[in-house]
Amino acid sequence: MQYRGNKNVLMKVFKFGGASVKDAAAVKNVHQILNTTNGNLAVVISAMGNSTNLLEVLVKHYFEKSEKKWEVFAQFKTYHLDIIEDLFGENGMPQGVYELFTELEHKLRSRPSYDYNFEYDQIICFGELVSTRIVSDYLNAAGRANKWMDIRNSLKTDDTFRDAKVDWEWTEELIAKDFDFSANNLYVTQGFIGSTTTNLTTTLGREGSDFTAAIIGSILGVEHVAIWKDVPGILSADPKKMKDTIKIGELSYKEAVEMTHSGAKVIHPKTMQPLHNKGIPLLVKSFVSPQDPGTVIHKIDHKIELPPIFILKENQVLITLSARDFSIISVNDIDRVVNFLLSKLIKVTLMQQSAIDLNIVADASNEDLEEVFGELSEYYQIRYNTGLTLVTIRHYTEEVLDWMVKEKDIYLEQHSRLTARMLIKE
Repeated sequence: MQYRGNKNVLMKVFKFGGASVKDAAAVKNVHQILNTTNGNLAVVISAMGNSTNLLEVLVKHYFEKSEKKWEVFAQFKTYHLDIIEDLFGENGMPQGVYELFTELEHKLRSRPSYDYNFEYDQIICFGELVSTRIVSDYLNAAGRANKWMDIRNSLKTDDTFRDAKVDWEWTEELIAKDFDFSANNLYVTQGFIGSTTTNLTTTLGREGSDFTAAIIGSILGVEHVAIWKDVPGILSADPKKMKDTIKIGELSYKEAVEMTHSGAKVIHPKTMQPLHNKGIPLLVKSFVSPQDPGTVIHKIDHKIELPPIFILKENQVLITLSARDFSIISVNDIDRVVNFLLSKLIKVTLMQQSAIDLNIVADASNEDLEEVFGELSEYYQIRYNTGLTLVTIRHYTEEVLDWMVKEKDIYLEQHSRLTARMLIKE
């Protein structure tokens, strides 16, 4: 297996997700992995453990002006203080972390604006900021010299809060200047977050740290980007949901995009484009067994045989819209509904049209659907089915399809040459 990146570039980008820095032992493991790596390195790190989920609860309470925000803030702070004590001892809190806690507390004492998405980004960023401060300071204390970088100074976006679009012209110029490997050979920075040209914090979409690593890697022209996970590489299915999974040694960029678009969580969907455009391989490696080869995603000119690949997206909602005047669903209807969903930041995973129905499958399980879709009720009768699972099978066989749908209710089904998709209820 040969990588097709630039062999003359001794530079890499590593991305470590929340599970890889969830506690002190995990942080020490990251240190060990970095100590086995030569050359210049940019390390992108997510929020620790499930702290992003906790911060989402904090955002909700803050926006609703609920005093419960202080209880959640205390949980967030205690979780990180426990890790800090395990790493540095009782009196070892890094100054940078103390300042971030103070900044977040000050934010919580202020009055929220009327823009929930804006407030979300201003608070959610503290997960990555605190995480990287802790890891960076620990690495320095353990003898692995590094420079902590606030990626918001370098990664510039528009002001679409919670789903910001990268301003590539500004970002390319700033990252090329700020990541100066003549001065430092290791940088530690955040995934998922950026900022506008007026320095308002933005985010790139949930789980966007992979995308951050790809952005940095593509601009710096690195040898490869590696994403470190708790699995041995890309598998034929999520091992937590299906047995007897098969590890896949290599994938093409195209196959990886198809998988991520269908909902495979191992890589963020936006990750592949900047790497593909520069011909930079993406490695998916195990932080549990870092010596194992993992999976490489790169340019493949030859055909490779792949097993059926299963992707399950749970907690899906089927929304069926029917015109109140019994008219046929038109392009204008689709345009109206799609623009409405974009304005509400609802992620559509599947869409299917019949003569009088428009069926939409979406990630909206936490939404009050009656409230969200109330604006469309003037035009459509709206029905919902919740608690569904969208099953995508790449490289399916008829035998696999028969096995998958056995004793299940099928709400929607689509087939193409390589992909079968079914919305089912177990």
